[in-house]
Amino acid sequence: MKSDRLLSILLLLQTRGQVPAHELADRLEVSVRTIYRDIEALSASGVPVYAERGRHGGIALLPGFRTDVTGLTADESRALFILAAQGAHAALGLDEALGSALRKVMAALPEPHRPAAELTSRRILVDSARWMPGPRGSDPVTGDLDVLQDAVFSDRRLRLRYLHSGDDRPRTYTVDPYGLVSKAGVWYLVADRGGAPQLFRADRVRAATLTDLPVRRRAGVELADVWGVLKRQVEDRPVAVDVTARVARERFAQFLRLKGQFLSAPPEDDGKSEWITVRLGFGVVGDTRTLLPFAAAVEVLSPPEARAELADAAAAVSGLYAGSGAARR
Repeated sequence: MKSDRLLSILLLLQTRGQVPAHELADRLEVSVRTIYRDIEALSASGVPVYAERGRHGGIALLPGFRTDVTGLTADESRALFILAAQGAHAALGLDEALGSALRKVMAALPEPHRPAAELTSRRILVDSARWMPGPRGSDPVTGDLDVLQDAVFSDRRLRLRYLHSGDDRPRTYTVDPYGLVSKAGVWYLVADRGGAPQLFRADRVRAATLTDLPVRRRAGVELADVWGVLKRQVEDRPVAVDVTARVARERFAQFLRLKGQFLSAPPEDDGKSEWITVRLGFGVVGDTRTLLPFAAAVEVLSPPEARAELADAAAAVSGLYAGSGAARR
């Protein structure tokens, strides 16, 4: 543990320059006295480290002492710092290890690549967990993702033509981007619109144009902060309609792939019946209409208002085509 701590101190100093002893102690979760003992150990091993006392003092390395990782391009350096936001690493208990690894990489990067790598870690997030329940999609991302990325890294305001779900025509907005988030393979722009945070799905952006105006972000607010707020708003949205349905076994795999995000309980499967019972959570009764593409392979059992909603929708489609067969004959 001490050797890991010594290396962490060395790399933090190499990255940050002069750092107060109490800050090192906080970052490494040890006492200030332990930090000073570690500095003595580094010095004894030949590392040119020194401490300056006083109000503006701190611990630093002599200028020129560093280690480079050679051969990394600017794009490779940026790619290393596209972080997973509380996903796989947290689930495996590796968040602390990831942070330590990235500090080591940052310290070892060639100096010209550090700013781009650090900025990438603040502007791009990858969250592999699916919404549960919530929106999900696999539509291809439009070419405007390049424009969104340019806005994010150039710190400029962005004009969007955006088609909301359920709208017939796109709307026009001027937004202040914080960054991009890949949520289970779906890209989102995280931005302020009129000073309030909002998510924009990249595959619903019909046009994106960079403006000449500088971005107006709220002071002290980072992408991870805004993403955390918006993510909670989606995931904490109450489930208003609890639906019980049965799914034909031969279509169940497809059903899970397309509607699995709406499951509110494990499926009930006796392994023998041709039907598998599922519990689903929807925001409004009208959302149950998304089950219609499965036709007779999915039957809603309850509540009655959900059955009535689907019956009305099916009747409307049937009425639209009524008599068309006779007309052809």
